[in-house]
Amino acid sequence: MDILTNYPTELLILLFLIVTFLQSGFDKITDWSGNLSFIKGHFSNSPLKNMVPLLLAIILIIEIIASIFMTYGIYELTTGVKTFALVGVELAALTLILLLIGQRLAKDYAGAMTLAVYFATTIFGVYLLSK
Repeated sequence: MDILTNYPTELLILLFLIVTFLQSGFDKITDWSGNLSFIKGHFSNSPLKNMVPLLLAIILIIEIIASIFMTYGIYELTTGVKTFALVGVELAALTLILLLIGQRLAKDYAGAMTLAVYFATTIFGVYLLSK
């Protein structure tokens, strides 16, 4: 099955999300202290201020798992199966919802608004992959 002919939109969405989440996870791994410092400052006045390291680790783990699932999902699409790609995109959507909750609690409404673009793309991916 030719993935470029049969699943061009799904493939592009998966590539977009893999780049987004894999780079984000890689950045957290390679600059954990810098990310932690920034996020602690960002959440200094929120109810989450004492949980930042744990929450950042949870986000990192979900981002990496989602990226792995989506990457394998691209291979799986070559056989016409969408299972791993769909689970990966669903995990990406979950990550975005968790980030949105954090942005709203930190009262970073502009940051929360920027997540909408990623979420719309992700939900469209869920829609296409669940058909």
